Amino acid sequence: MIFSAKNISKSFAGIKALDHVNIELQGGKVCAIIGENGAGKSTLMKILSGVYTDYEGEISIDNEVVKFSNTKDAQKKGIAIIHQELNLIPFLSITENIFLGIEKVNKFGLLDKPLMQKITEKLLKKLRLEINPNTPVKDLKVGQQQLIEIAKALLLDAQVIIMDEPSSAISGAEVEVLFEIIENLKKEGKAIAYISHKLDEVFRIAENYTILRDGKLIESGEIKNISRDEIVAKMVGRKLSDERREMRDKSNQGVLLELKNISNSSLITHHLSLRKGEILGIFGLMGAGRTELLESIFGLRKSTGEIWIEGKKVNINSTTDALKNGLAMVSEDRKKDGFIPEQSVKKNISLTTLFALLKNGILSDKKENDLAKKYIKELKIKTSSPEQAIKNLSGGNQQKVILSKWLATNPKILLLDEPTRGIDVNAKAEIYKIINELAEKGLGIIMVSSELPEILAVSDRVLVLSEGKLTGEFPINEATEEKILNCAII
Repeated sequence: MIFSAKNISKSFAGIKALDHVNIELQGGKVCAIIGENGAGKSTLMKILSGVYTDYEGEISIDNEVVKFSNTKDAQKKGIAIIHQELNLIPFLSITENIFLGIEKVNKFGLLDKPLMQKITEKLLKKLRLEINPNTPVKDLKVGQQQLIEIAKALLLDAQVIIMDEPSSAISGAEVEVLFEIIENLKKEGKAIAYISHKLDEVFRIAENYTILRDGKLIESGEIKNISRDEIVAKMVGRKLSDERREMRDKSNQGVLLELKNISNSSLITHHLSLRKGEILGIFGLMGAGRTELLESIFGLRKSTGEIWIEGKKVNINSTTDALKNGLAMVSEDRKKDGFIPEQSVKKNISLTTLFALLKNGILSDKKENDLAKKYIKELKIKTSSPEQAIKNLSGGNQQKVILSKWLATNPKILLLDEPTRGIDVNAKAEIYKIINELAEKGLGIIMVSSELPEILAVSDRVLVLSEGKLTGEFPINEATEEKILNCAII
C-alpha cells in the first residue's frame, strides 16, 4: 500500500504554511517527518487526516485520488491520527473515550457496554496498561492519556497511522512499549508517519525521512543515507536573520533573579540567573518545558527549590506572590489567557492595577483613562480610542495592550512566553523594539520563543531546554542556529 500527497499547499490568512509539499508513505515502513517548530509538519498531517479539507494538491491511496470531507471520512478510508494535543474528554471513562463516535450497540439498539469494555481491556493489555477500563481519563497521568490516544488509533485498524510527537509526554518505559507497537504495526503492513524532533528515535525506528522547512519540502530519502548532522543542517538551512543581537556585557550588572534546584513533574532541577537589563532567551522544541519553567517562576505551577530576587530568598506560591515580588508574565495564548475580548483597551490595560486606580473606594475613570493613554502613547498602540474593544485590534496591537497591562505593575522582571506568536512581521519588529527599550531601562527579561531567528535577534544570552532539562547555554556571540538546535534535540 502506498499513500501519497502531491503538491500540497495551505495558507492561513494569506501566509503560506505549506508550499507544494510532496510526501509518500509505504506499507510496512515508518517515514519520519522532521522539521523545526513552524516548519509545517502538523499542518501537513492535519491535511492528510482530514482535519483540514481546504487545501491545494491531491492525496492518493494506491494511485487512486481521494478527498476527505472530515476526519471520519479519512478514518473510513483507513487513516488515523494520534494528535500531540490530547483529544480526550476528562470526565468520561477510558472505554467511553476510545469508542466515542464509534460506539458498539447490541441487537436492541442499546450501547453494548460489556463488549466495548472487553475490547478496551484487550487494547490496554496490548499497551501494557494495567488500568480498569472504567477509570475516568482525568485520573490518568499524562503519559497514560497519551497511550489512550494510541489505543484509539489501534481500534480503528487503520492502514495509515500518523503519529504527531507521540513520545513527548510519556516515560522511557512507555516509549519502549510504543516502539514495540510500531514494530508490530510495520509487520502488519501499516504505513506510519512519525513526527518527532528526537533524532535518536528517528534513527531507531524509521526507514524513510522527509525534511520540511518554512513550509517547503527540503529533502526526502532513506534514513540510512543521511547523518544526524546533515539532518540538522537541512532543518536549519534558511538564511540567518539579518537582525542579530550585538554582544552586550551584563556581567557587571546585579543579579535580579536566581533559581536554585527548581524541579517539578515537567522540569528536572534547574539553575538559572538573570541580570538587570539582560534579555535571556529560552529555546526548546515542543514539550521541552519552556512554558512550564516560566509558570514555575510565576507561581502558576508548584515546584520544589528556591527562588531568589535581588539576593533575597522569596516564596512564590501564587501569581499574587509573584506580582508582590516584581514579576510579570505575558502568557503564550493571548486569546485564552491574555485579555477579555469584549472589554475595551482601557479596561484591559487596567486589569492588573485596579486597586491603585481607586478613589474613595471607587474605580476612578480619570485614573483609568490616564493610564490607558500613557501606554497607548508609549507603546504606539493603534486604536481609535481607549474605549475601543480589544477584540477589534490587530494581533500586534492586542499584544501591546497585554504588555501594557503588565508594565503598569512596574515589574523588575518580565517573563515573555512566545511574545510575537501570530503577529505580522512589522508588529514583530515593534515588539522587539519595546523589549529592547525595556531592557535598556533595567528590566530583566526572560523570553521563550520557538523561533530561532527571534532568539538570536533579541537575546543577550540563550538557554536551551530539552525534555525538561537544561541542555545548553550560550552568550549571544557564540550562539548559532545549529548549536542551539543540536542541544534542543538531545
